[in-house]
Amino acid sequence: MTDSTLIHATNVIGGNVTQPNPNAPVLDVINPANASVIGKVYLSDTNSLNEAVSAAQNAFESWSKTTIKNRVQVFYKYKTLLEDNIEELTDLIIREHGKIYSEAKAEIEKAIEIVEFACSLPQIVPGEVLEVSRGVECKSYREPLGVVASIVPFNFPSMVPHWTIPIAIALGNSFILKPSEQVPLSAMRIAELLKEAGLPDGVFNIVQGDKTIVEAICDHPDIQAVSFVGSTHIAAVVYERASANLKRVLALGGAKNHLILLPDAHPDMAASNIIASMSGCSGQRCMAASALMAVGDVDHIIEKMVEEAKKIIPGDNLGPVISAAAKERIENYITEAEKAGATIILDGRNPNVDGNKDGFYVGPTLIDNVTPDMAIAKEEVFGPVMSITRVKDISHAIEIENSSEYGNGAGIFTQSGKIANEVSKQLQSGMIGINIGVPVPREPFSFGGMNGSKFGAGDITGKSSIEFWTRIRKITSKWNPEAAVNWMS
Repeated sequence: MTDSTLIHATNVIGGNVTQPNPNAPVLDVINPANASVIGKVYLSDTNSLNEAVSAAQNAFESWSKTTIKNRVQVFYKYKTLLEDNIEELTDLIIREHGKIYSEAKAEIEKAIEIVEFACSLPQIVPGEVLEVSRGVECKSYREPLGVVASIVPFNFPSMVPHWTIPIAIALGNSFILKPSEQVPLSAMRIAELLKEAGLPDGVFNIVQGDKTIVEAICDHPDIQAVSFVGSTHIAAVVYERASANLKRVLALGGAKNHLILLPDAHPDMAASNIIASMSGCSGQRCMAASALMAVGDVDHIIEKMVEEAKKIIPGDNLGPVISAAAKERIENYITEAEKAGATIILDGRNPNVDGNKDGFYVGPTLIDNVTPDMAIAKEEVFGPVMSITRVKDISHAIEIENSSEYGNGAGIFTQSGKIANEVSKQLQSGMIGINIGVPVPREPFSFGGMNGSKFGAGDITGKSSIEFWTRIRKITSKWNPEAAVNWMS
């Protein structure tokens, strides 16, 4: 498959790809590496959502009555299909998102890991039974909610949808996915593989669209729960709107992840981890570190960071950002910081990329002497850019981190276990790293932040997600007529 082969992305409803409305708005799907058009996405109206919800409702009746042991058999087969098609799925992410090969493949591998967790759910949610009084028994079990929906962003076309798809469906819900209109193609392939794995028609549906469909999902009376991943501003709007319509909502927002660097940190390990955190996935991930709090004399480590960053070459081991608008926005942050008095120690603006002069590339950028009041120190840049703020002590670094509106990830680099443990308890972030630049938990531990990085209760993956996608039913029974009559009778 080449960039000249156009893929048409439309809705998948009731297991079938629907014919696009000829009057529907159409957007180009752009390969960010060279600005070529690789597909078309048809944006749908609320009628398409109504059709998807109807198909999901019809499928829910039989799917929810299927035992969880039988439901997860689909995902055992689906896991094998992901493994068998990993190269194709990797290539699709490279083309529609721009990730380098290793990052795109790692995204599918993480999706497989979450599917594995979903396959383990029969052992995790078996319910409970207890004789609470002589002759009186209480039991509880979890049951699905009904039709649920997930709205996902552009930065992980496969991994983020898999945060929700296998868990919610294995727990018995029927599902509607609204992918980003910038990367709709991976979602279409997910639908095909789920159907091939034996998932009944209507259990999984896709609606393509933009703001109109997002609002319709928040308002639809027959959608019981909504998950969202995106910017903090939109996450707050989705949470407020969907909650007002009495839905369960878990909305993950943006981040401004701080790392604290101490002079005793292992120089090579710290430098490589910090730069990898800043530049991985071109900085387009909510766990990317973009602010470094430099405590004391750490110049020897910052020098190594520059050396590590120079090894990252746009078009080689660094992919493009998602769009021309994103490139312009990121480079404007760098320029504004320079004008405000910061020092550019490695400048990634407008790199030359052989063979891809039209690609949306920003090179790795390190900016020293950034003050906490600068925009680049406070706002989410979402690019391969690291701002360095010099602080007098650890308390000052913690104060800056905890003053952020966000709270996704944070970390500290030090050889002192005592200091690391004390600091990790004080940082106001949901995921903390000690000598790790990207502290993403692995299954069954859950992913989720704090403060303005998350709206709603619980987390979106791991054991914590089970609570979100199910409700608990409690039954108390007495079959022994000789049992004493008491307040339970």
